[in-house]
Amino acid sequence: MIDGFDYKEPACPLCGGKEFYNPELSPAAGRIPVKRIMEKTDGFYKKNDLAGAAAHLEYWLEEARALNDKNGELSVINELLGVYRKTANTEKGTDAAARALSLIEELNISGSVSAATIILNVATLFKAFGKADKAVPLYEKVQKIYDENLTQKDPLKAGLYNNFALALADVGETEKAEKLYLSAIEIMENAENGKIDAAISYINLAHLYDAQKTPKDKITDCLFKAYNLLCDEKNPQDSYLAFVYSKCYPSFGYFGYAKIAEELKNLSEKIYERS
Repeated sequence: MIDGFDYKEPACPLCGGKEFYNPELSPAAGRIPVKRIMEKTDGFYKKNDLAGAAAHLEYWLEEARALNDKNGELSVINELLGVYRKTANTEKGTDAAARALSLIEELNISGSVSAATIILNVATLFKAFGKADKAVPLYEKVQKIYDENLTQKDPLKAGLYNNFALALADVGETEKAEKLYLSAIEIMENAENGKIDAAISYINLAHLYDAQKTPKDKITDCLFKAYNLLCDEKNPQDSYLAFVYSKCYPSFGYFGYAKIAEELKNLSEKIYERS
């Protein structure tokens, strides 16, 4: 199955210029330039240079700690969670997850949407590292905060549902997983530029049905709905789409659609070449 955070970079929920904590709790000698740091990080992602992104972020992590800029530290750690997950760096990823959860409590932001998004990233890292049992209660916490603060149509909820479903499938909660995939699809098919994300949920649903030995026509229906969404001419032709293609094409190959797999692989490579 495809992890949503493999194809979409985690948001930097503390980078919007708002203070989500009491500054008196975190006297800092200075602040790191979070916005510029994340802009440069995006440049590494566009080149698919995860090693470069890690080195860049780790440098600024040390700067934030030297300044006692805990807000900046949390923003950088949040981004590093995705890098460590993608590079399978279990040791650094686990340490980053623990520090992120600790900072959320220390900065007194645990009930906010921004904190929930970071917890979502932590949960997804745990799931990727084979610890779905640790991820599930974190996803449940995120869902509670999202339900209290967001509308049902908010795309953040779709991101939660897709990743929560992956963890539920791992622990055998397949009925709950199916419902969450369908909820994610409903949100993203109606969201602006949401078709790519809906496609991912359709592919994950196909894998779930395959594991359940569901009739093949139901699996095929999911795959072709995903393919049509992936190839929609309105999709932005950027590195995000390239990454999605690179993560999706193996699934089509697995289900026996070699030509579609090759097509998506080639499209991904062409987009990266233009970047």
